[in-house]
Amino acid sequence: MARDRNEEMEEQEVQEVPSKKSKGKLIILLALAGVVILAMGGGGWYFLSKSASNEPVAKVQKPVTLQVWPMDTFIVNISDTEEERYLKVVIQLEVSDAGVIAELDQLKPRLRDSIIDLLTSKPYKDLIDLSAKQRLREDIAGRVNNALSKGKITKVYFTDFVMQ
Repeated sequence: MARDRNEEMEEQEVQEVPSKKSKGKLIILLALAGVVILAMGGGGWYFLSKSASNEPVAKVQKPVTLQVWPMDTFIVNISDTEEERYLKVVIQLEVSDAGVIAELDQLKPRLRDSIIDLLTSKPYKDLIDLSAKQRLREDIAGRVNNALSKGKITKVYFTDFVMQ
């Protein structure tokens, strides 16, 4: 019987020891998981706060105001051998800065003459399609920019374009 009793006590000890070991493992795993979660949270906070402080503050930009210089209406004969044709066009020039407008006012007669020469040299078939009008815009901008000493024309607008 003594043996049976010793065997029973050993079995109880064996049963108690694993339960103590499993509780210890569980506590260690929970503590380790808590440390990992805290480390991840702390690292995330550090990187987010560091990146937010390094971002440059967005500068408030002034709204861009479009500077446009209107020209008088052009009415010219179109170079065409078949019929007599006319072109009426109103041009407005977008300038790079407001200082260019004063120079454009002084050069107005010279610019009008140059543009009239350009328009009268174009035949009807060269003005009828969209790509030809784009080339005409580029030619006008080139002639005006050649005459300017400061600034430049950034865009040419046709606000009226009639051919007859």
